[in-house]
Order: sequence, then C-alpha cells, then structure tokens
Amino acid sequence: MPTPFPGMDPYLERPSMWPGVHNRLIVAIADDIAPRVRPHYYVAVEERVYFRDYKDGRDHLVGIPDAIITGPTGNGGSPSAAQAGPEPLPKGVVMTTVHVGIPVQAREAYLELRDTGTGSVVTVIELLSPSNKWPGKGRDLYERKRARFLETWTHMVEVDLTRAGEPMRFADNGAVSDYRILIRRGGMPRATLYTFGVRHAIPAFRLPLKRGDAEPVLDIGKLLHELYDRAGYDLALDYTSEPTPPLSPCDAEWADALLGEKGLR
Repeated sequence: MPTPFPGMDPYLERPSMWPGVHNRLIVAIADDIAPRVRPHYYVAVEERVYFRDYKDGRDHLVGIPDAIITGPTGNGGSPSAAQAGPEPLPKGVVMTTVHVGIPVQAREAYLELRDTGTGSVVTVIELLSPSNKWPGKGRDLYERKRARFLETWTHMVEVDLTRAGEPMRFADNGAVSDYRILIRRGGMPRATLYTFGVRHAIPAFRLPLKRGDAEPVLDIGKLLHELYDRAGYDLALDYTSEPTPPLSPCDAEWADALLGEKGLR
C-alpha cells in the first residue's frame, strides 16, 4: 500500500519510527546512486556515534567502535573425556539496564561519494534527524562538521524531512518551511535551497559531482515512497490519530480531508 501523502509522510516522523526510516532511506539512496556514478565514484555509508545523556540533556561523542565479540572466560578448548556429557547452560551476565540518567548510544548514518582514483570525498549527503536539530552534542557536532564542509571544495547535500527541532541556520532569505533540501556546490559562495511542506512532492535534484561528470538526478521522494511500500509502513501507522509532531491547524485540516478521501479516517 502506498503512502497517502504526495511527498513526506508526517507519520513517519514519529520518534519511535524515524530512526528506522532514516537508516533504510540512507541505504536506499546509496543503492540508487552507486550504479549510476560508477566507475568514477563509489558510495560509502559512514556513521557518527555519540552518547545522549537523558538525565542532563547532554550528548557525549564517542568514536566509531569496532565490532566486539565476547564469550565466557576461562581456558577454553574442548572438554576432556571426564567432562563429556550434556553441555551446561550458559551463565548469564549481570548488567545494568538502560533507564533515565544512563547515557544511550546514538548513531547517525550519512553518505560520502568518493573518487575511486584518490579516495577523496567529493560529495556528502546528510539526512537530518531531530538529534541534529535539538540542542546538545548531536547538533553541536553536526554544525561543526557542516561549517567545515562549507569552507571546502566538497559538495554538500543536506536533506531535512523532519519538523521536530530547530532548522539548520541559513542566510536570511525569508524562507520558512516544514522540510528543506540544501545543495551547496564546493567552493561556491551560494547554495540552492528547496523548501516544501506536507502538501508537496519532495523535489528531485541533480547530485553535484566533479566538473565535467554527468550528474544523476536524485529523486528522494520516489525512493521514500518505494521504501514505504516495501517496508509495509502502512501496517505500523495509525492514520486515525494525529502525527508527532502535530501539523499546523491548516495542514491538519488538509490532512484530515486527504485521509478521509483515502478511507483511512
């Protein structure tokens, strides 16, 4: 079943839903781009990892960890003949469960298009989460990275499909919208900003690459709608309730009529 909304589905912004949507959409974008930019580029899925402390509201940055596999302590090896018999049940490990006041690990995936010859980063694609837009380490970390890229020749694509939190800062051009896509070509003093709302389709755009290379069109709206259907999000969403965050009164009235026409209310 397709989403009933023409562009971004605001029900996918629910805090318990968005992390999964974010990760799936990042992979969908990577899979869509990769075959169209080879052999000159490859697409790397990168990740930021930090701790959010829900007791004091602070986020604590940590490095990207290696995979760690742990097992029972002891000498190991095969049991002797005297020990033959049914294997004992494994012993549990005593640990502290996560609750308010315990730092919780947060992970944010993003994409880098790299030159296959040099390995240098040509284009960065960021899909923002509310953690990038709320005060704390998540926003501070992202804003520092954003500022660095805006001073380099690396192209940057910033996609904001969430209404929660404070939008990223732009030059004062009077643009106000629920959702935004910013495309900044490296070394250029200006950027292209697409603004749209829940009633609009998500704009497609050309992905900036090195000068002279063919630039593929990236249609995030199409990818999101295909993902919605493939993941079966219609089974997890309750369109009889209000989305989180709530829509503006005007958009809520429009959404109520739309969902009524689709038989979802």
